[in-house]
Amino acid sequence: MPTASKKVINGWAMYDWANSSYALVVTSTIFPTYYSAVAPEHIELFGRSFGRAAMASYAISLSYLIIAFLSPILSSIADYKGNKKSFMKFFCYMGSLACICLVFMDKHHVLLGLFFSVIASVGFSGSIVFYNAYLPEIAAEEDQDRVSAKGFALGYVGSVLLMIACLAVIECNDNLHWGLGAWPARLSFPAVGFWWAGFAQLTFRILPPSKASEQHPEHSILTNGFYELGKVWNQLVHYPTLKRYLRSFFFYNMGVQTVMMMATYFASEELKLPDASLIMSILIIQLVAIGGAYLFSLLSARTGNIFVLGVLIVIWIGICVFAYYTRTPMEFYILAFFVGMVMGGIQSMSRSTYSKLLPETKDTASYFSFYDVCDKIGTVIGTASFGYVAESVGGMRNSVLALMGYFIIGFVLLLFVRVTPKTQTYATVHA
Repeated sequence: MPTASKKVINGWAMYDWANSSYALVVTSTIFPTYYSAVAPEHIELFGRSFGRAAMASYAISLSYLIIAFLSPILSSIADYKGNKKSFMKFFCYMGSLACICLVFMDKHHVLLGLFFSVIASVGFSGSIVFYNAYLPEIAAEEDQDRVSAKGFALGYVGSVLLMIACLAVIECNDNLHWGLGAWPARLSFPAVGFWWAGFAQLTFRILPPSKASEQHPEHSILTNGFYELGKVWNQLVHYPTLKRYLRSFFFYNMGVQTVMMMATYFASEELKLPDASLIMSILIIQLVAIGGAYLFSLLSARTGNIFVLGVLIVIWIGICVFAYYTRTPMEFYILAFFVGMVMGGIQSMSRSTYSKLLPETKDTASYFSFYDVCDKIGTVIGTASFGYVAESVGGMRNSVLALMGYFIIGFVLLLFVRVTPKTQTYATVHA
C-alpha cells in the first residue's frame, strides 16, 4: 500500500497538534499546579480520606479504566461501519467540552473539577484509539516511523505554543498586578477546549473515510468488540513476535504513562517546587521531546525499532533511579531534559512498531483497540499502584522505584522479540 498524499499525512498529524494541548496544559502543567493549590491536603470521599496527589492518581486510573471498557465496543463498530472519523469527532468534542467546564473548578468544587478531568481524559484517550488506527491506512510500513514521529513532533510544537500563551497571561497577572486572582489559570482550560476542537477541524476535513471491514458482526453491537478482542488474542498465537512485543509494551508503557502523568505532582509534593519552576520543567520536556521523536526515528532506520526501544527503556530505568535521588530544582531540570528526550521517542516508536507488526487486515481499529486496551489497563495499574505506594509506604519516591520495576520487566521481555538484522524485519519465532 503506498503512503497517502502529503496533504493527508499533514491532516492526520494535525490532530496531534490539536489534542496535545490537553496532554500538556491539563494533564501535565497548569491543571496539576492549580489543583495542588486549591485542593485540601486530604480529600474526603466515600467515607475515606485520600491524599491530594493520590486522589489525582486514582482519578486518572478511573478515566483510563472507563476508556479501556468502552474502546472495544466503539472500535468494533468503527471497523465494521468504516466510521473511525465519526468516533474521533465524538470523543474530541466530549473531551474539549469537559476542558471548557474545568473553568468551574475552585477550592469549593474540587471534586467537580476531578469529575470533568475524568471526562476530558476519556475524550482524549477515546479519540486517540481511532486516530492511531488510521496510521496503517495512510502510511506504508517503511514510512510509518516517520509519519508517527511527525504527529508527535507537531503535537509538542502546538501544545508548547498554547502553553506559552497561557503562561504569559498567568505571569502578567502575577507580575503586573492585574488582580484577576486564579482566573488566568482557570481560563487556560477552556482555551485548551477551543484549541483542541478548533484545530481538529483541519483533520476532520482532510482525513479520508476509513475502510469498512468486509466481514459482518457475529454478535450484538455492544458485545462484538469484546469478541473481537478475543479473536485478536487468539490470533496472536500465529504472530508470536507481535505477542512478545505486546507483553513488553504492556509493562514498560505502564511506567512511561505514569511518569508522564505524575511528574508534576511529584515535583510539587516531594520537591516543593514553585509553580513557575514546575511549568518551566514541563516546557523543557516538551521542547526536547520534539528532537527526541525525530532522533530516535532516524536511529531506528539504522538499527531497527526493537534495538532503539531497548535503549529507550534502559534510559527510563536510569531516570527512575535519578528521580529517587533528586532533591534540587536544578536536578529536576536535568531530569526533565532526559525525560523529554525519551518521552517522544518511546511513544512514537511504540506506535509505529506495533503498526509494522500488524498482519494484513482491514480491521485495524480492532487491533489498535487491543493495543489501546493494553495501554489503558497498564496505565490504570501504573497510576493506581503509584498512588497506593505513596499512601501506604510514604512519599512518592518509593512509588518511582516501583515504576522502575515495570521498566525492568518490559526490558527483559523485549529481549525475546527477535529481529533479523539483514532485512530489519521481525522474525516469526515460536512463543
